Amino acid sequence: MRINREILRLSVPAILSNITVPLLGLCDTAIAGHLGADSYIGAIAVGSMMINVTFWLFGFLRMGTTGITAQAFGANDTAALRTVFSRAVTLGAAIGLLLVLLLYPLRETLLILIAPEEPIRGLASRYYTIVLMSAPALLATNAVQGWLFGMQTTLIPMIVAIATNVINIATSLTLVLVFQTGFIGVAVGTLAANWLGLILALILARRKAGGKLWIPFREVLGDREGLGRFFRVNSDIFFRSAAIMAVSLGITAIGSRLGALTLAVNAVMMQFFNFFSFFMDGLAFTAEALTGRFAGARDFPMLHRSRNALLWWSAAMAAVFFLIYFFASDPIVALITDSPTVRADIRNYHLWLSLIPPLTVAAFIFDGFYIGLTATRAMLVATVISALIFFGICFIHADGIALPDNGRLWTAFLVYLAGRGAILAAISPRVFSPSYITASDKTA
Repeated sequence: MRINREILRLSVPAILSNITVPLLGLCDTAIAGHLGADSYIGAIAVGSMMINVTFWLFGFLRMGTTGITAQAFGANDTAALRTVFSRAVTLGAAIGLLLVLLLYPLRETLLILIAPEEPIRGLASRYYTIVLMSAPALLATNAVQGWLFGMQTTLIPMIVAIATNVINIATSLTLVLVFQTGFIGVAVGTLAANWLGLILALILARRKAGGKLWIPFREVLGDREGLGRFFRVNSDIFFRSAAIMAVSLGITAIGSRLGALTLAVNAVMMQFFNFFSFFMDGLAFTAEALTGRFAGARDFPMLHRSRNALLWWSAAMAAVFFLIYFFASDPIVALITDSPTVRADIRNYHLWLSLIPPLTVAAFIFDGFYIGLTATRAMLVATVISALIFFGICFIHADGIALPDNGRLWTAFLVYLAGRGAILAAISPRVFSPSYITASDKTA
């Protein structure tokens, strides 16, 4: 196998799929922006944030499914592949249904926390109510996509992501412009797109599996050892996501308390991190697929060969982005905002922007390795330790506990990400060892 060609085959569609994600939000905002009131744009922003917060913790449906599926694929265990698929999709749909049943308390809690003013509050509430009706479809689709990554294809998830976005845009435009549904048409378009995206994902997954996917429900719950492993992996990722969310919310909360200018500056700076993450997540998805595959097949030479190749690709990616951010940060900022005060203040953080790629690259790629190996407990521990370091740097000063300035906040954020990568890299020799991988079949 030509490992670099395999890396490109898996990474390029994954990167393209990631890039389509912000385009959907941009199109929804653009449609709302032509409805005649600024409140519609604000409602889309608030409603989308509420949806993202609701679904963030359930990223394990994608990640946990990928690692277990990839190992079953490598072991050529057809029965296990069907079992993992049925468990993951069933769990995703069940969690989605539970979220629908909890709609009112979830919506009101988020509105209290975000505290938008009227009429944005009312519009965002309606948007959230409609879109949340697609929770079973969205979470089940995430599970299907994780399974497809484990089956060594990122092309099908890319097709599903792009098709869902196209359906969303087309449906929203039709409802708003042709049927004159107004703001509600944007939400209904997203609702319809999520359900149609699930149907497409199931059809393509069935074709990938050769027509046989589902197993009887009693068999989904029958294998206690496999079921226990499935939930251990996913619970680790769930709590890891909670720790990551705590850091993300901490950055936003601290930034807002430092003033409107700092909040705007941080929003622009985070776009540098997000853009780098689109590319690195593509390599991380590839790491999940290949690492799980070779671990499942017990092909240790290929496991280490793919790991080394992915480390080189990641280093190259970080070097390219470092050079871009170091020499072209001003033009990039100018593309994002035309505010002279924001652009002037961001120049004070040129060093922080330049260091994002080299200091965060290890966290991305080692996350991919560990998900593929289902070494999720180590990921959880590394994330919690790094999150504690983040809050320690932010608030513990020589003169006691105090609110940090923005430079300290960004230093803490970069140390948090670098720490995650460093911890995972330090213990990776043990995690990549044949004895650990063999034992992980039962201990996850």
